[in-house]
Order: sequence, then structure tokens, then C-alpha cells
Amino acid sequence: MAAEVDPRAGKPADPSRLANIPRLVTAYFAGQPDPSIPSQRVAFGTSGHRGSSLNHAFNEAHITAISQALCNHRQRIGLDGPLFVGIDTHALAEPALASALEVFAANGVEVMVDEHDGYTPTPAISHAILTYNKGRATGLADGVVITPSHNPPEDGGFKYNPPNGGPADTDITAGIERAANGFLEDGLRGVKRIPYDRARKASCVHRHDYIGPYVADLADVVDMAAIRSSGVKIGIDPLGGAAVRYWQPIIERYGIAATVISDAVDPTFRFMTVDWDGKIRMDCSSPYAMARLIGLRDQFDVAFANDTDADRHGIVTRSSGLMNPNHYLAAAIFYLFGNRPNWRPDSAIGKTVVSSAIIDRVARKIGRRLVETPVGFKWFVDGLCDGSFGFGGEESAGASFLRRDGSVWTTDKDGLILGLLAAEMTAQTKRDPSQLFTQLTDELGVPFYERIDAAATPAQKNLLKALSPEKLAMKELAGEPVRAVLTAAPGNGQSFGGIKVTSDSGWFAARPSGTEDVYKIYAESFRSQTHLRQIQQEAPHSIAPAFTG
Repeated sequence: MAAEVDPRAGKPADPSRLANIPRLVTAYFAGQPDPSIPSQRVAFGTSGHRGSSLNHAFNEAHITAISQALCNHRQRIGLDGPLFVGIDTHALAEPALASALEVFAANGVEVMVDEHDGYTPTPAISHAILTYNKGRATGLADGVVITPSHNPPEDGGFKYNPPNGGPADTDITAGIERAANGFLEDGLRGVKRIPYDRARKASCVHRHDYIGPYVADLADVVDMAAIRSSGVKIGIDPLGGAAVRYWQPIIERYGIAATVISDAVDPTFRFMTVDWDGKIRMDCSSPYAMARLIGLRDQFDVAFANDTDADRHGIVTRSSGLMNPNHYLAAAIFYLFGNRPNWRPDSAIGKTVVSSAIIDRVARKIGRRLVETPVGFKWFVDGLCDGSFGFGGEESAGASFLRRDGSVWTTDKDGLILGLLAAEMTAQTKRDPSQLFTQLTDELGVPFYERIDAAATPAQKNLLKALSPEKLAMKELAGEPVRAVLTAAPGNGQSFGGIKVTSDSGWFAARPSGTEDVYKIYAESFRSQTHLRQIQQEAPHSIAPAFTG
């Protein structure tokens, strides 16, 4: 049931298997998607439109169509402030930026691009939007990040953040998607566009300093003085991503004892060790992709990495190596709510329905309300904006939290502050985050958590989305009575597109993948690894009858 680990996992990529960048970029400009083929249409998932030019899923036509659809959306709702635009280091990011600017400039949109034609992390875009919009009721800003996140080098991505600074909700992305596909079907008629050279020189296209304001504000969210005075030794690996030019200004401004182990940027990402399936993937929660930093753990008190758009974090400790993302979230939550006295006393903890139940136990221990949501960071945006959420986090190593005074920092995931928080935790407690987590589990129990994939046809995935507690009819899970069967998140009553079964000491959740013919099984036990395996075996057996009718 679980995918087999490729024998090359954790090793440097074979040069013969690196992405052919000239071919990739040529396909971006030369390829013509066929909108009658579903895989070649614009499709916004939880993190925007993604795909590769090599299979006609991310071509110039997609980007010009999406950009015009976005311009029309802004005009329709009266949004006329600046559009903050950033890119990551994937090969298709710069071509897509050129295409987007041709459309934005033709539509007279006030666009803010990096002043040095550099790379901009997702959290820096969110920070810029929120900083600009503070105190404004009109002329509000929004933003675009051209990134496929941690996906392989062949992929491109395009995501939109509205004036709240967070990921766009489905009511917005569905409209943009529908309009963009309409342009594709109509041969791009209605798409306004001017040549790139004219677009870059247009009066509505401005150069903007993203690094300076973001770096200057960091002390408002993380105790940089404590990190500096402690002398804690920090290792940082940007994994060749958009944060690569941010770390040296941070180190110099705050005088912290940090080392950037590599500032290399290469669109093939040849410096990466390959992931579990033999592909290059900048997944900072994967022990295979993180092999380089893990191998250096003894040189630092704490180390961390970010994915390519720096909205995710991977924490490496001297005591235990790479932390499970759920374990770090639990330790971070426990530390933050005990060390942020200016946060509202009723500020809650936000977690997704597939995140570890150790977070539930931490919430009970510290007396904070827990809000369990469907998958997607958009569910935390409003709470982070008004301070009713102190922290929002996902099991996929993405999180953000409030400034030290209880006001909003970012409403999108911020891997930079989660890495710096690990250094603050080490500085203030004299224990690294792994040791803090062990201290928690001594009292709250040890979680055994894992996500695996099981095969499913498109029809079966649709059946899984529609599965109800009555249809599942499950009374027992791994020898314990079933306490609840959920299809909606307890925190907001919204469907999460799958099903979750809980018992006293374990649970599983099943959700269909949006991109592959598999469904994801998340499972956890507070008894043992053997008990976890039993839950994982029973989960697909309980779901199978729904697939056969």
C-alpha cells in the first residue's frame, strides 16, 4: 500500500536525470495547451495553478489567461492598489513573470517587482500586502507569487493572495479559473498584452524593496536579541530557494551566530539529494531531500531549511536530527503560548484535521481553545488577522504566528520565522526543540504518526469525497470502540473532502489526492508503532466497500 522508497533516495541526483532547462523554457513559449484535455486546463488547487510546460500544463497561454482573469477580477471588485509580485527560483518562474507583466502592464495595474530582479518568498509578499494595507480602507493591495512550492524543477506555479494577505479562497480562485479557461477556449481573445520591453518600462511597473522591510520587522515577531545574546549556533539551508538573499541581511542586522551552508541557485537543483521516489523535490520535511543538512547537524545547536518559496520549514536538531513536522508544531505551540504575554488570553490554536492529536493534548495542557479546520492555510487567515488565532499550522510543515504584541505578522505560511523560532526556543530554554518535544511526550504520551498513499481511480476518489459516517458503518478501530466519524472539520463545520475516524488512542483520516490517482491515509497511534500499523491496515479495508458500491 505504501509507496516503495527509491534506492537513490537521499543521494545526489545523477547528472543524466537533471532537468533540461532549455527544453523546459522552449516548451513554455512554444507549447500550446488544448483546453479540451482536462490536464491542460487552468486548475487552481489549494496553492494555485501548477504544472509543467513539458506536458502542456504550465505554458505561456496559461499565464497570460490567468493574468487577464486576475485583472478582470480586480476591476470587477474595485481593487486598484498595488499588486505585489514575487517569483521563486524554479526555471519557469522568470518566463512566467515576463508573461504576467506583459498583461498586467497592458491593463494598467500598478505592479511591484523586486528592486534587484531577485526572488521573493511567499511570506515576504504576505508581509508586504498587510503592511501596505494597514489602516487603509481603499486602494488596497494584493499579490501574486509565481512558484510551485517544493515541486520538482520541471514545474511552475502561480498563486494569488487577496488583500487579506493569505491564500485566495475558492470563491475567488474558481472565478479566476473559469475566466482563464474561457480565454484559452477562445484563443486568448480578450487578453490585453504589450511587449515585454515596454511592460518593464511602463509607468505602472515599479521596483520595490521586499528584503529591507521584512528583515527590519523580524524582531517584532521573533526575539532576535535573545538569539544574539545566547550565541546559539545556527545552520541555514535555503535549498536554492527564494529565501537565499534574505539570510545574510538577517544575520548582519541582528548579529546572530548563523551560517548559510549554501547560497547556490541553480534551476536544475543539482545540489539536492533526491526524494523518496528518486525525484528532485525541495521538500524540507523529507529526510531524503534534507540529507545534506542532517549530515551537518553536529556542527550546530539547531539548523533549518525552507522550501523553494520559503513558506515551509524543516527543523534539524543536534539531539535528534530532522524533526517530524507535527512534533515541531506541538513544541512551538507550547513554547509560544508560554512566552508571548501580550497575545490575547483567548487567542486560539489553529490546526488542520489531519495534523497530529498531540497538538490537541498540548492545547488542553495550556488551556487554549483548539480550532480544527480542513486542509488549507486559508482557514487561518481571518483568525491571524484579528488576533483570535495566535498560531495556525499544517502537518505539511507550514505555519505562521502573531507578532509579539499580538498583531498580525503574515496570513500565509512563513518558513523563515518558524526556523528562527527554533533558534529562539533553543536560546531561551537551553534545550533544542526535539528535547522540548520529548519533555512534552513524557507527560502527554508519544504519538506514532504517518501518511501513506493507496491507489484510487478518479471515480473512487469521488466516492471517497461523498462517503458518509452511515456508509462507513465502522464500530471499532484497531481493537478500540470508534468515538467519532467525521466528514466536516470540528472547528468550523466545513467539509474536508474525506473522512476521519477516531478512537481513544488513535485515528485515521482519508482524503483523495488532487493530482494523482491515489488517496492519502493519515494515521496516528498513542500506543505503539504496531498499533499504528494496525490502524493503517484497517483504514483501506473499511473504505473498500464504498468503492465497490
